[in-house]
Amino acid sequence: MKAPPRLQTLLEEGLIDTVVRQLMSGKEAMVFVVRCGDETRCAKIYKEATQRSFRQAVDYTENRKVKNSRSARAMAKGSKFGRQEQESAWQSAEVDALYRLAAAGVRVPRPFNFLDGVLLMELVTDAQGDAAPRLNDVAFTPEQALQHHATLIAEVVRMLCAGVVHGDLSEFNILLAHIPGEGDQPGVDEPVIIDLPQAVDAAGNNHAQRMLLRDVGNLRDFFGQFAPELLQTEYGPEIWSLYQAGWLGNETALTGRFERATADVDMQAVLREIDDARDEEAARRLRMATAVV
Repeated sequence: MKAPPRLQTLLEEGLIDTVVRQLMSGKEAMVFVVRCGDETRCAKIYKEATQRSFRQAVDYTENRKVKNSRSARAMAKGSKFGRQEQESAWQSAEVDALYRLAAAGVRVPRPFNFLDGVLLMELVTDAQGDAAPRLNDVAFTPEQALQHHATLIAEVVRMLCAGVVHGDLSEFNILLAHIPGEGDQPGVDEPVIIDLPQAVDAAGNNHAQRMLLRDVGNLRDFFGQFAPELLQTEYGPEIWSLYQAGWLGNETALTGRFERATADVDMQAVLREIDDARDEEAARRLRMATAVV
């Protein structure tokens, strides 16, 4: 097919040889199947903010680090340059997360290059070598549902131990890849986690707990359609409680059970903390607005 304009630079640089076809068009990007020598990969073209339906919510971008102080001030002020820098930071967040999680052993697509808002990465495939389906396009037996749920809970834990919360994990951004067997061993299907531009820092984002609980809840609700016993599990609160206590590791045995504290909540104290945080944020924004760029 004719190469889209956004892929011309990669063609000129020799990073890709041909564009095979468009794979999908989502809320934040378009993905194309491309050839690179003897390998088939995919190229993810991020949509501009004005064309993208996914909102760059403050919840996701909170406490993201920007190395350049001038860029950070411009982003805080909302200038044209600041919006451009925010867009660049949003796109590179997925690249950073992919490298970080791949190094931690999380099953994510292998990234190869990132240039001019285009991410070149591994094409996750099925047993026939075609693009792997998303979980929402597959029906499972109860045994398969339990197995894949357990695998993904372990991946969520591995991500959290690496300091990352996906933030938008569901059956729509997990692929079911085929892993070939060795020798006479049959291959197996394994989940692969994708779509990470909204990933958040577990320790530095005040919304990380809520996002992790939602991610784990989405997995429970989806696989619970096939294995109803999963609907009674409480892996999210259990994982976060262990993480907060410093007891969570990649090999931590989980039960899926969690006992909530029954002590009365001091609502006045909670409201005071909220007011203090709001005042601190207002003061910070005022300082940023009056800083010299």
